[in-house]
Amino acid sequence: MTTLLIVVHVIVSLFLICIVLLQHGKGADIGATFGGSSQSLFGTEGPIPLLNKITTFAAIVFMGTSVTLAYLSVHKSSGSIMKDLKVQEEQVPAQQEPVTVPMPAGQPTASEAPKETEQPVKK
Repeated sequence: MTTLLIVVHVIVSLFLICIVLLQHGKGADIGATFGGSSQSLFGTEGPIPLLNKITTFAAIVFMGTSVTLAYLSVHKSSGSIMKDLKVQEEQVPAQQEPVTVPMPAGQPTASEAPKETEQPVKK
């Protein structure tokens, strides 16, 4: 479903770009006032109402696909790696012997370390 929405979204966005580029700006009517040709094919107003309706419809579809794709990307469920962790913990034996780490050479062990003697503090 996400792939279909992405395809529709891309097609609508390209169509929206093309339909906006086909429209002429608001200042283009000034040229027709000073002797330019009129567009009698679409009537006195030209293709403006038809292009406006197509642009509005394409913009609504574009916004709808954008919101839907954003919603689907946020609520996409993914697998958890924590399920595998619980299985591994169950396989580990409960009683293990403690691991002893040898002391580095030249370091005194706990039994050989000098013990501090407590001396009373004089005030």
